[in-house]
Amino acid sequence: MIEIKNCSKFFGTTKALDSVNLSIKEGEFIVLLGASGCGKTTLLNAIGGFLDFQEGEMIIDNQSFTQRSKPKDCIKIFQDYALLQWKNALDNVAFAQEAKGKSKKVARELALEYLKLVHLEKFADKFPSQLSGGQRQRIALARALCAKPKILLLDEPFSALDNFTRNSLQNELLDISHHLKTTMIFVTHDIEEAIVLGDRVVIMSPNPGRIVADIPVRVDKQDRNSLRFVQLKREIAEYLKTYRFEVEYQI
Repeated sequence: MIEIKNCSKFFGTTKALDSVNLSIKEGEFIVLLGASGCGKTTLLNAIGGFLDFQEGEMIIDNQSFTQRSKPKDCIKIFQDYALLQWKNALDNVAFAQEAKGKSKKVARELALEYLKLVHLEKFADKFPSQLSGGQRQRIALARALCAKPKILLLDEPFSALDNFTRNSLQNELLDISHHLKTTMIFVTHDIEEAIVLGDRVVIMSPNPGRIVADIPVRVDKQDRNSLRFVQLKREIAEYLKTYRFEVEYQI
């Protein structure tokens, strides 16, 4: 579905991404893992069409993207939720369909279904200021999914949340991914989060940003204390240490 071939990105004379090659199948959950400055967010933004590659080629659904252009049916969730403060939860989610020309009635009906998907239908009339950080992130997720994207880009969406809320949202996102079969590309610097969410963990190194490993995840994601889970954490940590990363790593 997504083919990135020898793609490089420059900011002025600084090379931010160097000859990136990555293939992503439809419905896959890919995690980009690495320390700050390794280019994972730059790569995410280039996939979404917010930046362009100066070298190489990106192909999505057999369509080539060589200049900055936004692929159809591709949505990004930001770290700060980007909710409309003057709209309640239901209308924030409905906005995704209203922007596509749906009537308010139809948009609200669809929005309620996606609020149910993130278990917030009882909070439909609440405004963002009345919701917790975790609830606001669920609203942002529901709004993105309500637009029915083929590709969902997530840039460290849970980084500001406490551990309990983060773990809960990770499990919910995993369930949603399996249910909707949406292709998801998720940026993080947290090893455990990468394993819990990803079908594959793509490790990036800095200066310039490049992919140094692509690791399939074959563990029981519900048992974070299992021997295989812990072994995989150590394996990934060794990759990161090899490239002298400073990342979160706790056993």
